Amino acid sequence: MCRLNCLLSLFCTVSTATGENPNVVFILVDDWGAADAGVLGSDFYETPNIDRFAGQSTRFTQAYAAAPICSPTRVAIMTGKSPVRLQMTIWHEGAVRGGPTDRRLLEPKAKPNLPREEVTLAELFRQRGYFTAHIGKWHLGRAAYYPETQGFDINIGGTCWGAPATFFYPYRGIWSEADPELRYVPAGMGQPGDYLTDRLTDHAVDVIERQQDSPFFLSLWFYAVHTPIEAKPERIRYFRNLPPGRNHNHPTYAAMLASLDENVGRILRKLDDLKLTDNTIVILTSDNGGVDFSSQRTGNRIPTQNTPFRSGKGTLYEGGIRVPLMIRWPGVSEPVATCDAPVTSQDFFPTFAETLGYVPHELPQHDGVSLLSMLQESPSTLPRKRLFWHYPHYYRRMTPGSAIRQNDWKLIHFYEDERMELYHVKEDAGETNDLSGQLPERVRAMRAALDGWRQSVKAGEPRRNPNWHVSLRP
Repeated sequence: MCRLNCLLSLFCTVSTATGENPNVVFILVDDWGAADAGVLGSDFYETPNIDRFAGQSTRFTQAYAAAPICSPTRVAIMTGKSPVRLQMTIWHEGAVRGGPTDRRLLEPKAKPNLPREEVTLAELFRQRGYFTAHIGKWHLGRAAYYPETQGFDINIGGTCWGAPATFFYPYRGIWSEADPELRYVPAGMGQPGDYLTDRLTDHAVDVIERQQDSPFFLSLWFYAVHTPIEAKPERIRYFRNLPPGRNHNHPTYAAMLASLDENVGRILRKLDDLKLTDNTIVILTSDNGGVDFSSQRTGNRIPTQNTPFRSGKGTLYEGGIRVPLMIRWPGVSEPVATCDAPVTSQDFFPTFAETLGYVPHELPQHDGVSLLSMLQESPSTLPRKRLFWHYPHYYRRMTPGSAIRQNDWKLIHFYEDERMELYHVKEDAGETNDLSGQLPERVRAMRAALDGWRQSVKAGEPRRNPNWHVSLRP
């Protein structure tokens, strides 16, 4: 594998409006569903800053996360690789803990840490002289694998945990009775009532101010809108006094989104104030679909619905893997443009590698396709015919499975009973009409392609549980 010290190719950046090396602000929202903004079709949430940003950006209408849960998607963003190649197919704590032993299948072993020998986006940028900062959720390994070891000059708030015990200062506490480990987010000084989303943005604004005269790569990965569903009391009261929407009606979740939106606006205004907007690429996206099931940490209410898509986080249906994606790239993207081509988390790595002047054959192996042509021309197709997912784990409403999207068709393979489901996602975005029984030849062909891919990436597969019997059945 080519390491970073052999990535010394000709430097020829894609210029922005100023012709200088562009800054990059990569905003990743946690569990942000495909309908969780006004511009995305919500009938309850209020997101004026995100809506305005969408009008300045190219919005990808068929953007996919690399996985239906967090850590694997973050791996894909950082390395451009399918998380399956690295055997990082579940979130960090799940990989450490291992899967359940009382289900029909035993999950394959997953790795909990992003290997340091992998080349990351941050390393690409730092090699080109950029200041690199990570702020917010990391979730890609224990302390020996934190952002400072993966190409970032600074890390504020990134730990091995996937969510804070609370969004209010001091951002620490016991996660749950079942998992009594003390969690914390090291976000600096504060006082009672301070809100984590605000505090992380404070740090991001500080980085932008300090680095305004030299190129920077800022990875701002919010913990919002992950559980626990917590928001500022005054915002909750505001949404409680509004009539509920048909699809969305959780006032605390709406208040969390409102705070997220406010802080996205703060970042954009700071770029305006410092006259950096014309030389800064801004990406806004999510790591997986929205949470559409209830728990104690959601206030025993369903936080959101991923309408018109089926299901949500943790599943291989569209609601679990379809995510918002907006890119504002001065001098490259077109305002108020949409791109209908299917794209995925792995595509960010080659996109920025091309921007930074790296020659493709010198880069490490990856699974992405550069998005630059899409931003410039907004085509409806990519030089890639298939997308793949592999989630060999149990989750709420999901048993181990894999999926393939080929053109407008999508096949899901469930390991427990070898069931196949086939959908035409262009005409049936809600995946309500399983066509597997009507089109057996297409099922066989797509299953063969899926099997071939799984073999090529050495995907770990679940195996039969020899101790599973009637008394263990859930």
